Amino acid sequence: MRAIKRYDRRGFTLVELMIVVAIIGVLAALAIYGVRRYLATAKTSEAKNTIGAIARGAAAAYERETAASQILGGGDTSAAASHELCDSAAAVPGFIPQGLKYQPNSAALQDFNAGTATQGWTCLKFTISQPIYYQYHYLRGANNPHAALAGAPTVGTGLNGFEASAIGDIDGDASAFSGFARGGTITNGELALATQVFVNNEFE
Repeated sequence: MRAIKRYDRRGFTLVELMIVVAIIGVLAALAIYGVRRYLATAKTSEAKNTIGAIARGAAAAYERETAASQILGGGDTSAAASHELCDSAAAVPGFIPQGLKYQPNSAALQDFNAGTATQGWTCLKFTISQPIYYQYHYLRGANNPHAALAGAPTVGTGLNGFEASAIGDIDGDASAFSGFARGGTITNGELALATQVFVNNEFE
């Protein structure tokens, strides 16, 4: 009689199952980390782009010629046109959002609509209508004193410089803050901007 060889049906061993579970766990951890980093990067890109826009607005304002309004008598000549940086703007919002977005107030003379032809956001011709994660500043002749911006390049002496900055707390823990800044300094009548945005504690 011919013997029939049968192969035993066998499942996975406990060791094989543990290896598969471990691999899945590692992949899940990497995926979670990647998603969190992507979301944080998306938030910080808001600050970097906005700081760049504020700095460009300051540069454009400086390039515009400012002439004093005068009434001249016969034979008189007007004062020469000059270039001037915009004076400082109030911080928007007046607090640092903690992991939440702030909707700027679009009413006249509020938030990014505040200022005059020579001062603040109106002078910079800068506004934001979308919700924001960060508190934004524009200071003429000074650096933002917030600890998150310690180490930012000095903007110059007197009123011959400016700093645009952002302070954020995107994780909402109120224990650490991120800081972004870009400044400019006037030298021999020319405004030179910082080569890139200063970043401190980007993801907190």
